[in-house]
Amino acid sequence: MIEESKHERIGETTRSTKETNIKVTVNLDGTGKANTSSAGLPFINHLIESLARHSMIDINVLANSNDNIVHHLIEDTAISLSRALDKALSDRKHIFRFGYAIVPMDDSLTIASIDLVRRQYSRISLSLINNKIEGIYKEDIEHFVRSLVENLNACVHIDVKYGENDHHKVESVIKAFAIAFRMAINFDPRSQGVASTKGEM
Repeated sequence: MIEESKHERIGETTRSTKETNIKVTVNLDGTGKANTSSAGLPFINHLIESLARHSMIDINVLANSNDNIVHHLIEDTAISLSRALDKALSDRKHIFRFGYAIVPMDDSLTIASIDLVRRQYSRISLSLINNKIEGIYKEDIEHFVRSLVENLNACVHIDVKYGENDHHKVESVIKAFAIAFRMAINFDPRSQGVASTKGEM
């Protein structure tokens, strides 16, 4: 067994500002459990729970707003979650590094591809139409996804190919990201270190 796989890959972040107080803990080798508290944002909680379930990562989120501005709470929750995942990845040794998924959600279909190299790049197309989804403005949903991806320190491509229901589109995005991430963080039993010809990520 790979030595690193014997150690828990756990990451924790706290973010305290005049706008929010956030604490996130993740366990990459969990069972997909989620405990969420995002100050009255059930759809954001639902997305985090879906991310946990399909990535098999345990996620604990405690999020409180200090200024009662939804945008700030959504943004800081996504940033904190992403940074906790980055910390849990540590040196990124012995993992497959690459992951991908094609996920349907009823009428919607999303493609996600991840490279856990330490070079941030993202290309995201959510193709959302309506101004609000489950009471949250479209721009805030888009910002949640973008903040989650852009703070991961990785290369991520997400493309909603088609769909009619915006709720389904967003769910397919989170599920595709979760499955691709789960694939990328899995241990490669034949790996001798980091999966890079450079010798480091």
